[in-house]
Amino acid sequence: MQALLPALRERFGERVSIAGAVLDHHAGGGEGVPISSRPDAVVFPLDNDEVAFVARCCNDAGIPIVPYGTGTGLEAHVAAVHGGISLDLSRMDRILTVSGDSLDCRVQAGVTRLQLNAAVRDQGLFFPIDPGANASLGGMASTRASGTAAVRYGTMRDAVLGLTVVTADGRIVRTGTRARKTAAGLDLTRLFVGGEGVLGIVTEVQLRLWGLPETVQAAVCQFASVEAAMQAVIGTLQMGIPVARIELLDAVQMGACIAYSKLEGMQPQPTLFVEFHGTPASVREQIEMVEQLAGDAGGSGFAWAERPEDRSRLWKARHDVTYANLALRPGCRMIGTDACVPIAELAECIAQTLDDVARSGLVAPLVGHVGDGNFHLGILFDPANGEERERAEALAERVSLRAIDFGGTCTGEHGIGLHRRHQLVAEHGEGVELMRAIKQALDPKGIMNPGKMFLPVESSNQKEAAP
Repeated sequence: MQALLPALRERFGERVSIAGAVLDHHAGGGEGVPISSRPDAVVFPLDNDEVAFVARCCNDAGIPIVPYGTGTGLEAHVAAVHGGISLDLSRMDRILTVSGDSLDCRVQAGVTRLQLNAAVRDQGLFFPIDPGANASLGGMASTRASGTAAVRYGTMRDAVLGLTVVTADGRIVRTGTRARKTAAGLDLTRLFVGGEGVLGIVTEVQLRLWGLPETVQAAVCQFASVEAAMQAVIGTLQMGIPVARIELLDAVQMGACIAYSKLEGMQPQPTLFVEFHGTPASVREQIEMVEQLAGDAGGSGFAWAERPEDRSRLWKARHDVTYANLALRPGCRMIGTDACVPIAELAECIAQTLDDVARSGLVAPLVGHVGDGNFHLGILFDPANGEERERAEALAERVSLRAIDFGGTCTGEHGIGLHRRHQLVAEHGEGVELMRAIKQALDPKGIMNPGKMFLPVESSNQKEAAP
């Protein structure tokens, strides 16, 4: 590293930093369970050529590179567990092209989703993938992010048309096209979407855009039980009602949101947050159908939010669940789970999970993007209490393994990172060795975000051999 720094300083000047405060900022591992893994230096590139220069230097020297976007990930993707260079892409924040006619755009990796939406709104366009945080679009592509609107608009897998990727040896590769379909060769775009930086560095993203809906309306409805709320959800999905969002908060989560976000007129009961997009006539029809289904399931207290400020208040309360949860037990930390199962299995999986929470004796509010089978626990624990942390980690592990047993996945949208590496083995078995082979082919020196996604070989073999 000492030999590399002069070359980096010559190329980047003040955009290379070894200042303690800067290293600490890039050492926290994101917004999940905190860890501290300082990089040796932080570099702030501005374009593809500068990223390629860093990659070539690091590849020659065998020094790790850890791509860094906004630091909002939950699985410690940006922790520099082996030191090296933290490559902060936040200054690569230019929107390169926007085509209203073709409904697409190309952006640098550091552009955030809110920045993009602000830029395209005056053209009657928007980008709907909404993980809650104002994440960078390069990071969202790298983790295959989704969020509250996935039930209507899909995930980053569906939104990304192509990428520019810098490989470990410094090649600049452009994948995909602006066409909505292709049968040309292997799908390299899908290989890097969800690659979490272990195969290459995403520097540009070609994205689909959507037209702003003519009418947007949101509602909340409360239920006596989670089972009743799920009955309304299943009915809505089975009838093919094209809701834009449908979110479930259990009673504990709703109580936390009421206290934190000052939601007046609501009770700490299981609650659905629903949003509808379309023409005035289609939205009115959707509302009537969902209201009927919710009523049949015992739902009550329907509250409609037609004004933008009212909708924003509701969804801000939903997006602030992490802070609401932490406010339940000041001084505690939180482990987030990310189970996703087939819709037909969702109600039973959630019921078993809530029983598990009750037996654990822990506080763990539940919130879910239930329209696509995804739900999360926010498991609170006292970091000074080792026994309580062990119980919290064991509960999180059971949630993931239960989801896999139900035919689902240990992570619907957060990714593997550091925390779910052994769960990847439980989910994919021998398939993990194929993933390792791809990693080895693209990154033979192992410099790209090392330590993430894959367990060390000896640990992986022990996990696979376990009953």
